[in-house]
Amino acid sequence: MSTADAEFGSGEVLVRTLTDSAGLMRKAERVVVQEAIERFSKRFPQLFFAVYTCVLRETTNLREFGFWLLNRGVFEDFARHRLNAAGILLVMDVEGKAAGITYGYLLDPYLDEDDTFQCLSKAHPYWLDRRPDQGIVALLKTLEKILKKKSRATRKGLENFERKVTQPPQMGDLVKRIRSGHVHNATHKQDAATSTAREEECK
Repeated sequence: MSTADAEFGSGEVLVRTLTDSAGLMRKAERVVVQEAIERFSKRFPQLFFAVYTCVLRETTNLREFGFWLLNRGVFEDFARHRLNAAGILLVMDVEGKAAGITYGYLLDPYLDEDDTFQCLSKAHPYWLDRRPDQGIVALLKTLEKILKKKSRATRKGLENFERKVTQPPQMGDLVKRIRSGHVHNATHKQDAATSTAREEECK
């Protein structure tokens, strides 16, 4: 976390669950996305989903930025009882034509890298067609299906989804750039966001 703080800052960042700082979406598209976020919130009241669009410097690591923002972000339109550790953040880099998902450590039993890649893959065709709102809606629908399936399995007590409390949270093999094929690995401890971020081209 100290590396990310050194690059992006160590203070809290006030954001909303939909922050279109890059101006990617028209007003009507933002309404569609906000409604999808609110539906997700009602179906999973213990969690929250957020979208942040931006223009990152070429040297900025998208995965690291998402990790930092989920830890430092204060999502003003969500109740304080929803911890960032229970958040799922989609970051879309408009200039870099890439998107990544970062989620908090409380979701470790329910999500993994393959799951987030599946979500991004569902959104990809819409993003190629310059329909960012519909891509995010498709992503959320896929995410909901995955969470429901994993939560049912957890309630049944399947050991495959039990959190290994003896191990520190790890980022693992987190980010794969579709265009370059580069994979970045990092380990972080005792932070809200400790899980997967995958990148997908979103031309």
